Amino acid sequence: MEYYGFYSFIPALLVVITAVITRRPIESLLMGTIVGLLMLSPADAITNFADLSQKILMSETVAWVIVVCGLMGSLIVLFLRTGTAVAFSNMVAKRAKSRTSALLSTWFLGLVIFIDDYLNALAVSSSMKGLTDKHRVSREMLSYVVDSTAAPICILIPISTWAVFCSGVLESSGVAPAGEGMSLYISAIPYMLYAWIAAIMVPLVAMGKLPLLGSMKQAEARAANGEICIVEADCGHGAGSHGGEDPAALAGEYNPGMLGVWNFIVPMVSLLFFTWLYDINVLIGVFFAVVITVLLFGFQKLMPWNDLCDGVLDGIKLMIPALAIVIIAFMFKDVNDQLGLSEYVIEVVKPIMSPKLLPMITFITMGLLAFATGSFWGVFAIATPIIVPLAISVGTPIPLVLGALMSASAFGSHACFYSDSTVLAAQGSGCPVMSHALTQLPYVLIAAVLSTIGLTLLAL
Repeated sequence: MEYYGFYSFIPALLVVITAVITRRPIESLLMGTIVGLLMLSPADAITNFADLSQKILMSETVAWVIVVCGLMGSLIVLFLRTGTAVAFSNMVAKRAKSRTSALLSTWFLGLVIFIDDYLNALAVSSSMKGLTDKHRVSREMLSYVVDSTAAPICILIPISTWAVFCSGVLESSGVAPAGEGMSLYISAIPYMLYAWIAAIMVPLVAMGKLPLLGSMKQAEARAANGEICIVEADCGHGAGSHGGEDPAALAGEYNPGMLGVWNFIVPMVSLLFFTWLYDINVLIGVFFAVVITVLLFGFQKLMPWNDLCDGVLDGIKLMIPALAIVIIAFMFKDVNDQLGLSEYVIEVVKPIMSPKLLPMITFITMGLLAFATGSFWGVFAIATPIIVPLAISVGTPIPLVLGALMSASAFGSHACFYSDSTVLAAQGSGCPVMSHALTQLPYVLIAAVLSTIGLTLLAL
């Protein structure tokens, strides 16, 4: 592979700058991908773009994302058209008497649905949006709360998809013996400072202990005046002003049927149960949840059978804008891999590693790399076999370094405006992606700074 060195940063910098200026993530990612392909081979850029598109769409990971997100969209539409999601929100609303309690209820639900960040982002946002709207919480604030309990919470729970993947990487890279990857992962959980801090900050913001900052202050002032959604997006462009129907616009009249609010609880519990039963396989879990929901609603005659089937298809269509961003982000990641961006960053920071600085440098460099590339599991997989042996050689505790690596991945997922959980949290909340990313950025940076300080102190 040709070595591009510092020039491998050019596509990533272009994407970040363009997205911040235009607030249009799809075009920004496409531009970065095309520039990267031109750097790799100008004469073959068009052919390589077509081949890359086909490669990404045929990959097992992208196919999994499309099916999981599509079926989650189906669940959302079915819940909305029967009024079931509203009923659940109303049940919670009986105890949530204020804006603060509505936000804390949303945060608590995010803690409960910890199995997967996709599941968390979509399920929590869609079920709690009605409640937060009632208490004049901006969609940007809702997105922030949801996103802060997605990846940050998932990495702290040993039975989440993040934990299963990362423990597998620890074993496959030789860092942990076969069968002991999860034990090593659990030992690193206390040191995953970014995840702990990001999750703890949410109730502090909700209760006013941390002030509203930057664009979030403006969004909340707007919501307090009755304008819950940002005007330019018309509350319906959760994927960033690229079309897509607002889930709230799909809401129908509530039909309690025979089970009432249990029509929401049973499918959600079945989703969690079957995901856990099949070794944390969210695809199987959401498939069972959709089937159970269709049967449950059909036999109670909440909707005609034909309308239920249409709802499943409409839910898949609902997720197309978000999926478009995720797919192009995968293309962009592939181009970055070909340019050797991750390898270059790791090689640059190697010489300055020391026992006391290693955790802090690992968090900063890998966090920025995860943010720039949109590859969170990928950064962990690439960095682990390099950083861990380095930690052993300089005498830094392995759990501390792994905690820094996982913190970096969580930061990247939380901060990156085209990360899957960021996009899905925005989509489920009915908020433009860039509005969500920019309003939560001050809180993300605060958590990152505190994590940097904490990891430095722990290494002393």
